[in-house]
Formats: sequence, structure tokens, C-alpha cells
Amino acid sequence: MNCNTLGRDRTDTVGALNVTNWFSSLKRVKKAKVIRSGANRTSKSVWDLPTLTGSVKTAQLKDDLCEVVSEMETLDSGEDGGKNSNKAKMMSIGRKKFNMDPKKGIEYLIEKGLLQHTAESVAQFLHKGEGLNKTAIGDYLGEKNDFNEQVLQAFVELHDFKDLILVEALRQFLWSFRLPGEAQKIDRMMECFAKRYCECQGDNKFFENSDTCYVLSFAIIMLNTSLHNPSVKEKPSIEQFINMNRGINQGQDLPRQLLESLYNNIKAEPFKIPEDDGNDLMHTFFNPDKEGWLWKQGGRYKSWKRRWFILNDNCLYYFEYTTDKEPRGIIPLENISIRECTDRQKQYCFELYASGGADFIKACKTDSEGKVVEGKHTVYRMSASSDEERKEWIQRLTQSISHNPFYDMLASRKRKAQLYAKN
Repeated sequence: MNCNTLGRDRTDTVGALNVTNWFSSLKRVKKAKVIRSGANRTSKSVWDLPTLTGSVKTAQLKDDLCEVVSEMETLDSGEDGGKNSNKAKMMSIGRKKFNMDPKKGIEYLIEKGLLQHTAESVAQFLHKGEGLNKTAIGDYLGEKNDFNEQVLQAFVELHDFKDLILVEALRQFLWSFRLPGEAQKIDRMMECFAKRYCECQGDNKFFENSDTCYVLSFAIIMLNTSLHNPSVKEKPSIEQFINMNRGINQGQDLPRQLLESLYNNIKAEPFKIPEDDGNDLMHTFFNPDKEGWLWKQGGRYKSWKRRWFILNDNCLYYFEYTTDKEPRGIIPLENISIRECTDRQKQYCFELYASGGADFIKACKTDSEGKVVEGKHTVYRMSASSDEERKEWIQRLTQSISHNPFYDMLASRKRKAQLYAKN
């Protein structure tokens, strides 16, 4: 069995909530082996991916996957004696399975009797987090089905926020996993956090209800991004932070002293986001949101070329062939919109185009010499094989395109709080 594997360090962000200077990050690329799953195939690729936490050790990742294969073969053959030894090895395999596919990893651990099929047992395992990928934890907790939602509730209840100001409770919570990029997942997780925080405060409550806590939590995350992201040139003042949070406490203002303390806390110390190891890439490419062939129109010469596309984690990657050693480019889905279009040469076309005030799409590609260069596209035009395929790509891309999705949720909650006061 081929034991090549993959790894990826994401930029230091809170899920999809941070505004990333993608090109400067992509210039700090390190070589990383990639295995991508597909219909009855396994293909390999090497891609220069961004890392802010150090080199991705592909040899170590290769050894890890080989170790999983070896351990599974040993367990199947019964060569290794000792029940405790087998149990430890199965737990190791379960963790690695979880990092590659959270659902299958949990199923494996339950099947082997290492976890009980209860929300509390799984939540304890995730909260302890030993050997687990923080991105995989976040994705599992954010899934919308009854059992995962019960696990999320049990996971949040393992956090004790008593006597903590809101920003310190957020630090603790966001250190235990990485927020996923999908707006609906973020909404469920932050709603659970807000309810738990309010429960832990007992009678010492500043907030009329958990919606106020929810809105202020997002305001703090936004403040952290605005104050500490170098791409944000105009830093918000303490007065702007106070003004943006007026009327969120069921139509009433929160105490100025509270808001000042939150602002000063974040200004003095940004959020620390947990660093994942190379298994983060493994998780991304083994579980793509969508992948397949599309025709892509060139930027300068407008010729059409067939490319293999992978959509995941708010990025669109494209390769010349499924077996290529290097992808041709990466398109971060940030400040981008999508639309159907027509073309004289191709049917079933759609376009990605710069929006949200951006002059061009912040993408990069490899040139003929293998160097990473910044793209200057204002539009990427693609052609699908059918209208149905085009609609599916548009749907999946629309779900992944990030305009900081919490803004809509935050605006909705603020309107709710202000309308409550009027009624």
C-alpha cells in the first residue's frame, strides 16, 4: 500500500472568521505531500501550501500513515500479544482515523468498545483532545444531526466559565477546537457557548438573555480581527466598539465599563488559536466538499483548458491532471461572487468574480518554472459538462464563499434584540 500522505498548516485564524492576506501567506510555502480521494482512485500531488507555524514534516506524516497500516495488520493477524497493548494501539488508530474522517473515527472507537455510544462519552474524548486535530473536532461538533448536536451540548457543558469575563471564556472555548467555516455550524456552536456562559454566571449577569451574549461574542471576535490583522488598516477605537454594541441588551446599552474592559483585554492580547499539525491537510483533502473536471478559461490568452478542481475549506484548488505532482493554482473564496454566464465557445459556463470592494481575486498559481506567482484575475470563467453539473458547482461554491458569514447572523440577532425593546 502506498503510504504517502499529506499535511497542511492553515493561517492563524479563527476558522473562516479572520481576514487573511492570502498571497503573502502563500509566499511562505512549504512542500507537502497530498493524497486526494475520488471515485475509485487515489492520486498524489505536491503543493506549496501556506504555513505560519513551521515546516510541515511530510516524512513524519508518511510514517504515521504507515504506522496505522502496520498496526491494523498486526491487530488483524493477532501477532501482538496483550490486551492492554492492543487497546492502546486501537486507540491510536482511532485518533488517526478521526483526524482523517471524524465520523468514521468515532464509529471505529465505538465499535472497538473504546468509547460508549453516548454524547457524554464522545464529548469527554473530544474535550480531552489528546492526539486529535482541532479542525476535525470543530467539524464534528458543527455537524447538524441529533447525535452530533447532543455531543456539542455535552462538550460545551464540560467548560466551566464561572467568574470569567466574556473575553476570557471565549479564549478558553476557542482554544479547545477550531471554528469551522460554515455559517450554520458557527451559529450552532456560538449559540451553545452563549447559553452555557450565561448559565455559569448565576445571579451575576450583565445580559438580559443569551442572545446578548451571542452578539457581543461575535463583536469581540470581529474586534480581535480588526485590531490585530495587519491587512486591516483602520483600527477601531474604543468609542466605535461601544457604539457598535448599543442597544444589544434587549434594547438597552451594556455598561460602558464592561465594554471598555473587553476592548482593552483584546487590544492587549489577541486570541491564541490552537496550532494543528500536518494532519489538518489530510483532513481537508480526504473530505472535499466537491471535486471534478471543469474547463477553465485562461486569463491572458482566453484559451480553454481542462482542469481537475477540488473545493474545500473555503478554497478552490485546480490541477492539470489528477496524478500531477503540483497543482496549477489556488483560489481563496474571499471577497468573491459567482454567477452564470454565456460564452460562444463553451456551454454551461459560470464565473467567479471579485466583489466586496476588491479590485482583483487574491489567488496564486505556479508558472512554467514552478514558481508561485500572484494572479491578477478579476474573473475566473469555467465550463461544466452539463447544466445540472453547473448548478451543483454554483451551489457548493456559494456555500463556501466567505464574506465573513457571521455578519448576517450578527445583524439578525441585533435586530431581534432591538425589536424586543420596542414591543
